[in-house]
Parts: sequence; structure tokens; C-alpha cells
Amino acid sequence: MVKNRLLIAVAVCFVSVTVMPQDDFYAPALKSLVTVNPAAAGAEGDGFLRMIYIMRYPERNLNLHYLSVSYDTYIPLLHGGISGFVSDNYQGGIINYISGGVSYSYHLQAGRDLYINAGLSAVFRHRGINASGIIMPDQIDPMRGPVLPSGETINERGRTVFDVGTGFMIMSGNYTAGISVNHLAKPDMAGLNASEDQLPWHLTIFAMTIFNLSQRSGLGLQPVLLFDLYGKDITAEAGAMLGTEKAAVSSLLSFISNGDINLQSGFTFKIFRGLFFYNYCFNLTSANGMLPFTMYHMAGLTVSLNNVDKRKVIKTIKFPNL
Repeated sequence: MVKNRLLIAVAVCFVSVTVMPQDDFYAPALKSLVTVNPAAAGAEGDGFLRMIYIMRYPERNLNLHYLSVSYDTYIPLLHGGISGFVSDNYQGGIINYISGGVSYSYHLQAGRDLYINAGLSAVFRHRGINASGIIMPDQIDPMRGPVLPSGETINERGRTVFDVGTGFMIMSGNYTAGISVNHLAKPDMAGLNASEDQLPWHLTIFAMTIFNLSQRSGLGLQPVLLFDLYGKDITAEAGAMLGTEKAAVSSLLSFISNGDINLQSGFTFKIFRGLFFYNYCFNLTSANGMLPFTMYHMAGLTVSLNNVDKRKVIKTIKFPNL
């Protein structure tokens, strides 16, 4: 039980965000793993409500916000877990990406200490456009700024599409690994049948383990590796969390194929039946030198809403809060 409680604390600190390049419908990889890998649904056994808020590039005042709410639990009658989530990626009052979906994960014991989860997700994705916030080149007066009427008509009609995803997880002892592919349907977000408007497959691979450093205090170290491929964009991340079930600190280093390197640091602590976490990410080096120092602030809360009889769950794990 101590190991399981520590792993949930880790799951709050190890939240990673692919800042750039970015899938506008993509959630933080490990903290909202149930929205990325459907095989994670119910993997922690108990029912957990997770809430995440992210403010991107705060120094630039670009009004970029991300909000996600998800819930998952194990259902013994279904021999697996279910989850549901809603997320909103608000981009400066001009474009808004909203997602909502459900997933199911079948939990299988394949050996004495080998467990495999396989999951599927069904998601609706919506992109809304506020044309009144868009300034076209022909609206700009050299002396007075953007005051002229535009000669172009902008289609501000939103579009909603259906998407699917799949994922697998394998667990043995203290080791866990997973792979997922999202946007299997390659939905067309513009409805113009143009390849550049289709969402490419989004591949995510992660691996993690935990080392129990002290049985008395419950102190543990959990290293995590993550690989992310979205179209031609690649992100590789490595980090670790150190702490107990009551408090922990973490750090995560991100390498992006365009040359950007970011470092995220954070902490988490227990509040009654929940865990509060905060992460701060800053840019170490930028390929074009245009990124601000502060990449994002992230805060969130994980709350246990219901307990599941662990005798009916074949294997439970806890995800890090990176």
C-alpha cells in the first residue's frame, strides 16, 4: 500500500507538457495519462478525479490557457477500467480547441507477475474560431493601426469531428511501460479535405519504475522516460520524483527535435483526500532564440472519490505527477 500511495504522489509531480511543437488536443502526458493512453483507465484501482490548469507563456500575455478534468476508476464487473474527460485549449480568444471522450481498458493477468492492459478511446473534438479577434493585413492603417474593414471573409463556423485512440500498458513488479496512438481517424479539422488540416497520428511511449529508499518513512525515487512523436515533431523527456505519499519534489528535462530544451520543476503535497501539485517550466535554450524564459505555470488537484476493493483488482499502480 505504501508503494501504491507513493506512486500516486509521483503521478501528481510528473506532469509534462509538449510546449512546442504542440498538438492542440493533447493533454499533459503523465498527469492526464488516461486522456492520452486509454489503457491507463482504472489502473490505479480507486476512482480519481483529476483537474489541471496550465498558463502558457505568461510573460507574453498571450492569453493562452489549458484546462482539463478527467475521472477514471476500476469496474470489477467489466474486468477493467473506464474513464471520461473534458479539456479546453483556449488560444488568445481567437481559436478554442475542446475535447471530450470516454475510454475502456481491459486488464489481463498474463503471468505470475506480468499484467497487460489494452484500451480504446472514443473522442469528439471541436475547433471554434472567433473571427472578430482576427486582424487581416488589409485592415491595418499605417498611421492609425487596425481600423479598416477587411476585404476578405473569414469562415468562423466551428467544426466538430470524431476521433479514436488505442493504447497498451505492461506491468511487472515495480516496472511499468506503455504505448498509445491517438488520432487514428486522422480527422479533418477544416473540412476542406486537405492533408495539412488532418491531425496526424500521435504516438506516445513511456516507461517508469520506483525504488523504495526507506521502508520506515515511505521515501521513494521514481525515474520516468517519455518519447512523443506527432507528425514530424519529436519530444524526448527524462525526469524523476523524490518523496513520500505526503510530499514530493520533481524535475523533468525535455528535448525537442526543433532544438528547444526545457526544464520543469515542481512539488506536490497531500490535502485530506487529495493531492495538490504545482509545476514551473522554463526554457534553457531555444533554436530561434524567440521563446520566453517562462514556458508555463501548471497547477492541479487529484481527489479520490471512491475506493475499490483491491481484492477484485488484479494489479494497481500509481502514476507520477510529472
